[in-house]
Amino acid sequence: MSYEIYGLTTLHATLGDLVVYRNLEPADPRLPGLKMLWRELGWPEYRIPRKADLDYAQVLALILKRTRALDAPTARLERVLYVGDTRLLDGGAFHNLLEATGWTGYAFIARDEPNKAEQITLEGDWYLANRWHALPGFIEFVAGKGFVIDENTVAVIDLDKTFIGARGRNDKVIDAARLEGVQHTIAGLLGARFDQRAFDTAYAELNQPPYHPFTADNQDYLAYICLILGARLYPLDSLIGMIQAGRMRSFHEFIADVQRRRAEIPDDGLRTIHDDIWANVQRGDPTPFKAFRYNEYLATVARFGDLPGATAEEALAERIVITEEVRRAALVLREKGALLFGVSDKPDEASLPQPQQVAGGWQALHRLETMAVGEA
Repeated sequence: MSYEIYGLTTLHATLGDLVVYRNLEPADPRLPGLKMLWRELGWPEYRIPRKADLDYAQVLALILKRTRALDAPTARLERVLYVGDTRLLDGGAFHNLLEATGWTGYAFIARDEPNKAEQITLEGDWYLANRWHALPGFIEFVAGKGFVIDENTVAVIDLDKTFIGARGRNDKVIDAARLEGVQHTIAGLLGARFDQRAFDTAYAELNQPPYHPFTADNQDYLAYICLILGARLYPLDSLIGMIQAGRMRSFHEFIADVQRRRAEIPDDGLRTIHDDIWANVQRGDPTPFKAFRYNEYLATVARFGDLPGATAEEALAERIVITEEVRRAALVLREKGALLFGVSDKPDEASLPQPQQVAGGWQALHRLETMAVGEA
């Protein structure tokens, strides 16, 4: 597989502000978000669902309907095309959206696997591909099934590792930005106590699927665990033993145990950080480690942009780039009348500038210019 740089652009050039990050608050100020819609849904209290939850699909469905009404008030959404990179998360979110709405649809789930022969697999309403360049074929496939793409159709496009940082092609740069955010935050908080080798070992070990029941595959939780390990409240081997023996089954058990041992946290600064995270967890905030996510935003922004004179391979290794095949397909769908809407499970704190940064010209990730790269 060979790649080519197709110039500079932004997600905004294709999607506008029709984007939501984890908090389900649209970037377009004309649209209502979760803070306005949870009562309409009959929920007893405000909470932020995760992308895999049916509640997430119910909120997203309301947002999509309100979005379509902005420019096509007589249209009625009935069909959905979903473009993503993971069977479990994106495929599950797609099926939840069908269940929440009664719409019909198809999902395109892809990644680049350059060391394997090109393959397309159909699993019900999932179209699974190991090449991003299979996306035009997906559009032809659904058309051949009699699926109408018009103003009553919405194309929901995953952002992370799909529209940017395509899985199998450019996703490692997104991961590197997140890891830099974790490391920078923990090193800053621990100061002289920070042990690079110990951090690398703990993060690499616990950031694996066998530990997902414990970490909930939540990077905020993992970052906090690494911070507490770095503060030497627990040896890594001891914690692993507790997890494997079933004596420490979840992150909530872990942070509750730290709360009981709060007096052992070695200094006031670390205790303050723990208190903030503890309070956020008690409120049900899925992004409790704010300091880490603010640093992740900085590290992510630094990986957008041009790389003058670079080859496509160098751009893919050093920059978070737009997936040209997704961009082109989105434009085709928009030309046919479909509504385009971008969804991201990346926390708002890692995706949007803080108020003081806005004054300095910082922008949301979907408004940042970067290179578009696709197969040559």
